[in-house]
Amino acid sequence: MSSTIWSVDEHLDDILAAVRPLEPIELQLPDAQGCVLVKDVVVEVALPPFDNSSMDGYAVRIADVEGAGEEFPAVLTVIGDVAAGSAGLADDQVVGPGQAARIMTGAPLPAGAEAVVPVEWTDGGTGEGPAAAMRAHSDAPEGATGEVRVHRPVVARAHVRERGSDVKPGELALAAGSVVGPPQIGLLAAIGCSTVVVRPRPRVVVLSTGSELVQPGETLTGGQIYDSNSFALTAAARDAGAIAYRVGAVADDAETLRATIEDQLIRADIVVTTGGVSVGAYDVVKEALSSVGDEDEPGGGVEFRKLAMQPGKPQGFGSIGPDHTPLLALPGNPVSAYVSFELFVRPAIRALMGLTDVHRPTARARLSADKALTSPDGHRQFLRGRYDAEAGTVTPVGGSGSHLIAALAQADALIVVPEDVTSVEPGTETDMILLS
Repeated sequence: MSSTIWSVDEHLDDILAAVRPLEPIELQLPDAQGCVLVKDVVVEVALPPFDNSSMDGYAVRIADVEGAGEEFPAVLTVIGDVAAGSAGLADDQVVGPGQAARIMTGAPLPAGAEAVVPVEWTDGGTGEGPAAAMRAHSDAPEGATGEVRVHRPVVARAHVRERGSDVKPGELALAAGSVVGPPQIGLLAAIGCSTVVVRPRPRVVVLSTGSELVQPGETLTGGQIYDSNSFALTAAARDAGAIAYRVGAVADDAETLRATIEDQLIRADIVVTTGGVSVGAYDVVKEALSSVGDEDEPGGGVEFRKLAMQPGKPQGFGSIGPDHTPLLALPGNPVSAYVSFELFVRPAIRALMGLTDVHRPTARARLSADKALTSPDGHRQFLRGRYDAEAGTVTPVGGSGSHLIAALAQADALIVVPEDVTSVEPGTETDMILLS
């Protein structure tokens, strides 16, 4: 480990300078969820592709229902049905004077019609009072013939969704750099796109180190603890947009760790380890990886550093294997590991995705606390907090100990105390990183 003390920004800059966005691939829509578009998507088919009804009702001419009321309804001859998915009325059929066509939501507006009257504004062809709903065609096929009484007038184009009213051919549907989420997939499908060119979601392999670690659900014996870090960081990687793989905890043996990491490289765009990066006799990540280099790439290998931050002082970063896979080695204390992930790994994942804004949102709020917060001189401190957006305040939760994971579960922000500040008084405005 270098004796140089690195700043948080220097370490992050080194990571982001070394991480390149993944190569674009063409994916089917269901597989593109969570990915970032590489190319603009331009509309080729108007949406909707034809004038269609937004209601179940009757397609009519405006003049035929002008002045219609419940006492003196307009009586129209029904010439047929227009169902969603159909081509409409026969080619030789036109809604003429005194006529109407029964129409369903999404069905094309027939020729001659100028608006749609909702079925609730009519007698539904029953000859009785206002209809609550349209009777099913299978139950009452005669509803497509006979007469309908219309109790209210409509204006031109009422209840009609016009062709291209959503998007028109030639318009930009989605810009390059957009994340493909459920609404975007819906739009792409609606305009006829079956595939898109995207950068794939990064594959992140997470593994914990330590002979003391036991899988949740197993029985603890003397000196053992449950492995929480690999679960938390795998979840954090997925939250960042990655496909994450959790590896069971690796014992404190350098050869075993090196072999495990090498086995995982086939499915990794980035490797994240937690534990084994400090100065103890059993800190095997340093032992296993300090001598590993990329012989054909200057500056390759993993470098271990001390950072001017709390928690998370010991950190490692570099690249390993034939494909120069980035590896970030995080501390083993749960809070240190999670804070380090948010500061360094999450931005790296977002950079691999091809996003330009890789950071969590930030905000400023007044400190709500019983006493001043203290921070070591020369170190940037990250404290867990609860943010009240309405009040504009942030309240510390838990102490500064890097093992206090219970408080982490209650936090939705990290309170940032700069390197040159050693005390923050209650009521002082402070910077925050928002975690949700």
